[in-house]
Amino acid sequence: MAAPTLIPAAEPQAGILTDSHGRSIHDLRVSITDRCNYKCIYCRTGNSGAQFPELGIEEYLRLIRLFVSLGITKVRLTGGEPLLRRGLLDLIRELSALRTLSGDKLDLALTTNGHLLEDLAQPLKDSGLSRITVSMDAVEEAVFERITRVPGSYNSVLRGIRAAKQAGLGPVKINCVLLRGFNDSQVEAFAHFARSENVIVRFIEFMPLEEDRLWSPAIVVGLDEILDRIRRILPIVELPRHDASETARRYGFADGSSTAQAEIGIIAPVTNAFCGACSRIRLTSDGKIRTCLFSQAEHDLYGRMQTGATDAELMRYIANTVQRKEGRHHIGEPEFLKPSRSMVHIGG
Repeated sequence: MAAPTLIPAAEPQAGILTDSHGRSIHDLRVSITDRCNYKCIYCRTGNSGAQFPELGIEEYLRLIRLFVSLGITKVRLTGGEPLLRRGLLDLIRELSALRTLSGDKLDLALTTNGHLLEDLAQPLKDSGLSRITVSMDAVEEAVFERITRVPGSYNSVLRGIRAAKQAGLGPVKINCVLLRGFNDSQVEAFAHFARSENVIVRFIEFMPLEEDRLWSPAIVVGLDEILDRIRRILPIVELPRHDASETARRYGFADGSSTAQAEIGIIAPVTNAFCGACSRIRLTSDGKIRTCLFSQAEHDLYGRMQTGATDAELMRYIANTVQRKEGRHHIGEPEFLKPSRSMVHIGG
């Protein structure tokens, strides 16, 4: 394969990363480990464990600093399960001291399965974390523990969510990926959970990203169906998006009895694709840039760092890679190909 054409070797100027489709890229997601402490029955990691290595904390920090110097304003740490990562609090402490090009603090968030969150919520907040999202695919104890295959996991996660709220890591978001015939019975229970726990519950349409489960449109529980089912039990009203690149359609409770932060979100990449406003770039646990969840190619940023590339050279490589970001995904189209990694190995 021919080497990619690089941006001319002048010193890069600080500025906003923009792709060839005119989109501003300001949201970086970084997987800091491929390990996980759950054995979820729909997830290949539950069977075979981590498949990709992880960098040192200082190495992640160097790379993230370069992205921020190029205009990144939001950094989300993911995994695997990021709370397993030794040095996590040190990494967050260093990242919280960074400033965006406008001089503001980074919007610094983390996605976790929540199992270890009860004891770490306050230390995470004290280290500088802004917000937290918990991946939670059921709200009924028996269903949840059947999915995770870890006894006591539901109550551990529930305590973690409450600890995160107490620590001020809110509004706490709960992400639920719905699969028909698997956990779609949880929609109504999650709507009540959002109000009783004063959290944002976000339903995510199932995408063809996993290695061990065949995807078809019939498995997808779509936006319209989710809304219809919730509206049968609770009055909801659509809310404006926070910004144009926000992935979730937002809905509040309209009966006047909801708590301040309770909300429903629906992320619908299959039935209502939002690629045109995409602002994201991803860095895998082993230091490769992915320009889209469905990319067939990866871009080895860490490999260049290992061979002695300067910060200026790495910044040029990042900018050139972002320029080649895909225009959209092709889910459901004849030419669609599954990505080169499953979701758990890319980072949530």
